[in-house]
Formats: sequence, C-alpha cells, structure tokens
Amino acid sequence: MIGVLAKSEDQVVVREFFELFKTPWEFYSADHRYDVVICAEDVHFAGSAKVVLCYAGRKTEFDLPETIQTSGHRKSSRVLSYKGHRIPIYGDTISFATRAAGFLADEESQECVGYSHGSRDATVVRIGYDLFNEVRTLLTFGQPPANAGMPALELHIEVLRDVITGCGVSLVEIPPVPVGYGLMVCLTHDVDHPSIRNHKWDHTMFGFLYRAVFGSLRNFIRGRLSVRNLLANWAAVLKLPFVYLGVSKDFWREFDDRYLEIERKLHSTFFVIPYRDSAGRNASGPARAIRAAGYRARDIADSIQKLRAAGCEIGLHGIDAWIDCSSGRDELEEIRRLTGDSEIGVRMHWLYYDQQSPTILESAGAAYDSTIGYNETVGYRAGTTQVYRPFDTNHLLELPLHVMDTALFYPSYLGLSEREAKTFVGRMVDNVLRLGGTLTINWHDRSLAPERLWGDCYRDLIQDLRNRGAWFATAGEAVSWFQKRRSASFEADPSGSGGVRTRVAAEDGKYLPGLRLRVHRARTTISSSAAHRSDDHADTPLNEFVDTTVTSEAAR
Repeated sequence: MIGVLAKSEDQVVVREFFELFKTPWEFYSADHRYDVVICAEDVHFAGSAKVVLCYAGRKTEFDLPETIQTSGHRKSSRVLSYKGHRIPIYGDTISFATRAAGFLADEESQECVGYSHGSRDATVVRIGYDLFNEVRTLLTFGQPPANAGMPALELHIEVLRDVITGCGVSLVEIPPVPVGYGLMVCLTHDVDHPSIRNHKWDHTMFGFLYRAVFGSLRNFIRGRLSVRNLLANWAAVLKLPFVYLGVSKDFWREFDDRYLEIERKLHSTFFVIPYRDSAGRNASGPARAIRAAGYRARDIADSIQKLRAAGCEIGLHGIDAWIDCSSGRDELEEIRRLTGDSEIGVRMHWLYYDQQSPTILESAGAAYDSTIGYNETVGYRAGTTQVYRPFDTNHLLELPLHVMDTALFYPSYLGLSEREAKTFVGRMVDNVLRLGGTLTINWHDRSLAPERLWGDCYRDLIQDLRNRGAWFATAGEAVSWFQKRRSASFEADPSGSGGVRTRVAAEDGKYLPGLRLRVHRARTTISSSAAHRSDDHADTPLNEFVDTTVTSEAAR
C-alpha cells in the first residue's frame, strides 16, 4: 500500500493520477504502516516505510538532513532523460550537484534530477520536480505542439513504478490493457464534407480544385503520389460539373460504404455536425465563416442508419456545445433524434475547447468528450494514452485524440509522405504497446475520396494494428472499458496475510474485454536499462464481482 502526503489543493489531482496508475494507495495516515510513502509536501516525513519518495522542484526540509547541495531551480520547462525516453517538465525543477549519478538526468546538462539513497531503515528517493503539479498541468493546459510526441504523464507513471519496484517493493496494478489484446485502438471519423454537391463556388470547392490539379501534380513530381491517384484526381475534376448536374455520382457521398469496406466489420465512431451553415462561436466572438458545414446531420440520415446497423457509433461533432450549455443540449438532442440513442459522445468541430468546456459538456448531457488533441500535429496533448476525468467534472470522461490524417499530410502541418506517416504513427503504436492505453485515430469522411485518396495508408495502418493484436473499440466502448477499470477498488486482505484484495464494481461492462491484475516483482536496483524483462511481472485475469487476493508470496 502506498501512502501519499500532498497539499490539500492537490488531492483531486492525486486521486485522478491513481486512477491512471491503478495501484493500491491512500492518503497518508500516521496510524497505518506503508511499504511506500510519497511525500509531495514541503514537510519532513518522520514516519517509517520501506521506501520514502520525495517529489519537489525546490529545496525542502527533506533535503536538510541529507546535507544535499542543490543547484538552482528552474521555472522554465526542461526535458529529462530516463531510459532513453524524454520527459518534459513544465514546473519548477531542481538538480542535485553532489550526486554524480542517478536514474533521472537533465537532457542538456546531464545534472542529476533523481537519485536513491539506501540506509538501514529505509530507501530514500528524491526527485527534483513536483509530480502532481505536472499532472495538473498536463490534464488542464496540455502540452505545446513542440512536445506532442512525448507521452509525459505515462512516463511519470513508468518512473514511479520502476522506482518502487527497483527499491525492493513488489507492486500490484490493473494496467490499461484489456485481457486478450496487445493494445486498444479507436477508429473515429469527423464527418465535415459528406457531399461535394453541397459546395458550389465556395472555399471548399476551390480548395478541392487547387489540390486535385496542382497539389496532385506537385506531389507526383516529388514522388509522393502514384500515377493512378494523379489520374483519379484529375478525372474527379473533369467529372465535377456532371456531379453538380446530378448525372454522375457524388464521389464524396460514398464515405459510409468506403469505410465499412476498409474496416471490415470493425466498429468505429462517426462524429456528425447537427446544423448546416452555422459557424458558431470562438472564444472572442463569431467564428470564421469557413467553419460552417454545408450539411446537417439529418441530410445523411440514411448513412447514419446504415452505419448504426453495421455496429458503428454516431457521436456529435459539436458547434457551440463547448462554450454554451444550452446549445450543447440542443445539438446533442438533434443527434439523439436521428439515432434513437440516449448516450451521445462529443468531439468539437475544429477541436474548439477551453478549460470550462468539460463542465459545460457534462451539464449539457454529453456521455463523453474526445476533443483533446492537436490540429497541426499528432501526439499526446494531455500527455496520456488513457481516458481520464477532467478535474472539474463529476462523471464526464475525456478520450484523447492522438492521430489526425490532415495533421499528418497537409503541407501546412506535418506534410508527411505516406511512408513517413506510417513510420511516425508506428512509433505511437509502439508506445501504446509498451505503456498501455488507447490510440485514438481520426480519418475524415472525405479522406478516402479524391482529392485526398489517403485510403491506402489507412488500410495499411488497420492491417498493422490487426497484426499487433489490437482491440478495435468505438469511442463509447473505450470510455466504458476505462469506467469499468475505474470501478475497481483495492483493500488490505483482512486475513492479515499482507495481501491486497481487488474488486470490480461496474455492472454494465460484461460485453467488454476483461481487466487484468498485474504483479510487478521487486528488484534490487532502479535499472538504467530501457529493456524490460519478460519475467518482471505476471498477469492474472480479474473477474467482476469476485474478490481477487494477491499475497506477498505471489509477488516474489
């Protein structure tokens, strides 16, 4: 059991952190005995524990008895190095000048930022930043695009896990990985332009013509577009007048059949816009007119029913739901009327969002949100692969968005070739396989059609994910699985064996993959190696409504 000493204002952050790092813990009580005490306050801990771990980004009373000479603390962000991984720190940090070596170092100066010191009574670990301040920053403000590729929060969990087991204490955890699968994936689609026939003499039509004619030629010359796709785009341009006349098929309107064919009975989520010609608002007033969609959800009612019949989920691609509760209720109700579903999730159009949005969406009745991501790049805006609860909400959960096609391919964003995009996304898949959580992918409705024709890349990505043992969940299913995991609780085994008893309380998750109970074995050192041995942990399926007890013997 871990005991946590933290400032009162950080208690909500501590609770959410330990929903993501699902391991036995409680706020410190002097009456209890702990294997590990995490001290995140500017106080000197006088109790006893096998491991005492102090997080602080400045010199504290904890440092005085150790006579540690510290170097000056920084308020600007810095990047730390741990096992070959880069961890950005956004708050105050401090390094330890008299410690030549440690398990955590400043990437630039190589100064020690984390060390352990063994004594007869306990192992003392000192880390030179405030863990819970970092968690608050990541889940409230997020990371700048420059740091998008670093899953910072998951790396903080990895450091803490490795420190505890490396100090000789075994650890029980419910990892964010479903039983029977290697990783979790959410395939999602923002439906912005389901019909080119709706766009005559506007920016969408002219943008299509420019990219189909000149952009395609440029990409062909650069070796980024095949002859087949070049000709397909030019043929679409020639066909466009006949599409407007109703003589030829609308090549954007077939998005539903295209995705059902590529995904081959995998269940994905489509976020649809409720109202036509409504640009909505941004933080300072009316949004730009080009944000307005050329369709309304009821215009594609036939596609919505076809997708639902195939097991796909329909969510709201919101306009003003992020900023106005009344608008949110109306927008959600529009989708409910079309689908007959009571639980509707949200992703905001153009990813509009601010710090008040979670409470507004919760009050409006959203089942979940999946807006937190980047328009201009791909990565971990909240630093995590996991579904989490924003601090000001009671039940609404956030499914972060990690990969968006336009960010990968548009020249004004990353501007990658398909080969480069596969390598880029492949590294993110590797992260989810190692850290757990889910990879949320957004491939827009028109991205399989001219002028984008990004279907080959999407098809290859899905096949790679199948080969790696992915569970393909709708956004709602992924959120439900994490709700099921959050329902699990730990308590000390009343038999006095020193074990931990675990129970899952969720009653509505029987159709979802199960949870697993993972026992991390104690080690003798905090390893500096990036490799993980296959015998470092052991997994056991965790059954709902059945107490599962792990004793200290099982952890050896």
